Amino acid sequence: MAPPIPLLAVRGSDGTSLLSGPPTCEQHSSFQRDARPSRCVSFSRDGTLFSWCNGQNVSVVNSSDGSVVSTFDLPKTSLLQISPLNNILATWQPYSKAQDSPQGEANLQLWDVQSGQLIKALYQKKVESWCPSWSDDEKISVRSVNNELQFYENNDFKTISNKLHMQKVSDFVLSPGEAPSKVCVYVPGSKGAPSFVRLYQYPVLGGPTAALANKSFFQADRVTMQWNKRASAVLVTASSEVDKSGASYYGTQTLHYLAASGETSQVPLAKNGPIYDVAWSPGSTEFCVVYGFMPAKATVYSLKCDPLFDFGTGPRNAAYYSPQGNILVLAGFGNLRGQMEVWDVKKYKQVSKPQAPDATHFSWCPDGEHVVTATCSPRLRVSNGFKIWHYTGSVLLQRDAVEGAELWEVRWQPFPDGSFPERPVRYQTAPSGLGSTQAPPTTAYRPPALRHLPATPSAKLHEEEPPQNLRPAAEKSLSKSALKNQKKREAKKAKQQEAKPEPPSDPAPVSDSQSEPSSGDPETDKKIKNLKKKLKAIEELKDQQAAGKVLQKNQLEKVQKEEQLLKELQEITL
Repeated sequence: MAPPIPLLAVRGSDGTSLLSGPPTCEQHSSFQRDARPSRCVSFSRDGTLFSWCNGQNVSVVNSSDGSVVSTFDLPKTSLLQISPLNNILATWQPYSKAQDSPQGEANLQLWDVQSGQLIKALYQKKVESWCPSWSDDEKISVRSVNNELQFYENNDFKTISNKLHMQKVSDFVLSPGEAPSKVCVYVPGSKGAPSFVRLYQYPVLGGPTAALANKSFFQADRVTMQWNKRASAVLVTASSEVDKSGASYYGTQTLHYLAASGETSQVPLAKNGPIYDVAWSPGSTEFCVVYGFMPAKATVYSLKCDPLFDFGTGPRNAAYYSPQGNILVLAGFGNLRGQMEVWDVKKYKQVSKPQAPDATHFSWCPDGEHVVTATCSPRLRVSNGFKIWHYTGSVLLQRDAVEGAELWEVRWQPFPDGSFPERPVRYQTAPSGLGSTQAPPTTAYRPPALRHLPATPSAKLHEEEPPQNLRPAAEKSLSKSALKNQKKREAKKAKQQEAKPEPPSDPAPVSDSQSEPSSGDPETDKKIKNLKKKLKAIEELKDQQAAGKVLQKNQLEKVQKEEQLLKELQEITL
């Protein structure tokens, strides 16, 4: 059976459309393009439904044939989300008050997708965590209200089934997958007390021993929590607004690991600086961290927080695993030049190095073969458009926004896991009429006055580090039994070496200071040492001049004093 063809939703000032692709990305034949500007678009989790708000109403259609499922009269809707099993549509609009209604209108509304009936209207003033979080089977949903988490079961929002009350609960994340569901909660510290993150398994939410894992830390004004797909572990990026050491204007970040089994750890980072991005592998067995002052490092870690592979340093601030997990893209967007490094994760071999300057968006196509990069407004209001790439670096499609229009968002249609099989990684560039955009080699700036002279090796502004495999060689190729036998042989060999008699040691080498002849006068010896030091520096300058380096005025003056220094040295040593 042939795999399905993904859709690409494109939202801009000239309307909303669904494109069928890749790589051609032609207009979807069953979807009538909406020429009115859309406030928001959203796919269901399995991709079968598509919804959008065009400033007049909210529409939900089938992605395959474009047939209308339901329509809602909600012109002010700013955010949309469909529950995992496509039963409920959540809509949110900015909270406002009227003169006849001091309390304001309930701005978070939950609708039955098929019937269009209102299930529950709630108040949600803040846009952060606006939508209830559902488990994948929709048996549990949870939302944060006034320092407590309220749990609902089987989409019955009239009755609160359970509560987790903790003072100043700031954020939470519900685990993916089916029952038993777990929830990770964050409580910021106050009055000298540390911040902490705890894991709970529903419905056991109370009591001193209810938490599966607990991790406390200082210097955390906010956190970002990420579950892996198996719901076995959480990565917590803790950020503080102010770096008390003064090393960074952007504050400090630390990365913490919590397992559902109770294990916790702080992830060791090999370079100081901010943490730009953290990404779980789809297989849930490893994760990648991009961190450190520019040029940033990128390292893959195991579930024991041991480094497995270091990608060295480079201009990067983001990491993206393909849906199948066999390819990793390290990219530098925003204030960087858009350089992308495409890596084969199994061989840790670089596939390509394309460049997408001015890109503000990157996402993998569900097929694991293509990616989209886009320049969207309001981040950048010029050169709006998007490109479809093959991961080998070929540009398959380039679509620029029409003159006077803005591109606001592009979004791939999601698919359930396993819809697209993993294919072998290709290293040969895919054919394309638009060619590829490889990053040009960077060279150091040279002033106009020196450009006619031959180039000379110069000191680098940043010391570049090459990629290196951090796994022990035995672990990469040997089985557990073979590794155990090898360790026994190494121990036996070391024991035999210890039993052998040691060879006679060589006499201690004579240092330079001991080999220097002494005149008997400490002042004379000091003058001789200084003269030799100056002559040695002159020899180095002469070597640099012979290699083509242009010496400064003061350096030329030193070279001209060589004869005078030699004469002085000769007079002292006589």
